[in-house]
Amino acid sequence: MVSVIVKDNESFEKALRRFKKKWEKAGILRDVRSRTYYLKPSEARKMEKVRKRNTIKRANRQY
Repeated sequence: MVSVIVKDNESFEKALRRFKKKWEKAGILRDVRSRTYYLKPSEARKMEKVRKRNTIKRANRQY
């Protein structure tokens, strides 16, 4: 559970921004999206292979 304690004299927007950062770092949105529909294990493996391949390509780019 992600929680943020609002400090004295802290604006709502600033507290909300801190909450969003913690929320993203915890991976809650990614988890919710992954549970929206069932993904067969074979499809999950295939997607993981593609993701790894793209990561390697991105790392090997020369600027």
